Amino acid sequence: MPARKGKRATAAPRRTAARKAVEAVQPAARQRIRVTVNGHPYEADVEARTLLVYFLRDTLGLTGTHVGCDTTSCGACTVLLNGEAVKSCTLFAVQADEAEILTVEGLAKDGELHPLQKAFWEDHGLQCGFCTPGMLMTAYAFLMENPHPSEEEIRVAISGNLCRCTGYMNIVKAIQHAAQEMAAR
Repeated sequence: MPARKGKRATAAPRRTAARKAVEAVQPAARQRIRVTVNGHPYEADVEARTLLVYFLRDTLGLTGTHVGCDTTSCGACTVLLNGEAVKSCTLFAVQADEAEILTVEGLAKDGELHPLQKAFWEDHGLQCGFCTPGMLMTAYAFLMENPHPSEEEIRVAISGNLCRCTGYMNIVKAIQHAAQEMAAR
């Protein structure tokens, strides 16, 4: 068919919305990271957008760190990063490159529960257990800084961690018990 004046003889194929979407999908940027988790070195390629909590759970298989809110509101994902309690749901795994991480799985040593874990068990500092890993890690970091806390200091320290079951009474009691046990060591 002859081209009309002012029109191109061949038109470019139309790009459908579906084709545009497929073309827009790019592989996510990946980065190699090295971390020490619970005393063990790990090296992995991760997508730059991978949150630390998902790296720990999905890549390393350490499922003790829980995903609760993805907004730092609940504290279920608390781990220690270079000795400081952080909420791993809002940190990228690449931000932890070359860091030392301690998760709830790393508290027990040689098959023996840490005094905090024992105290939570003995003093019924948990019910459903969902918040427990974050509570333990927050309390651990707190007791490293303040080995002889008052009840009020404990309550302030755990105020960034939500528990919907216990009313906090037994959690506070367990942390007090653990502080005494740790101080006696």
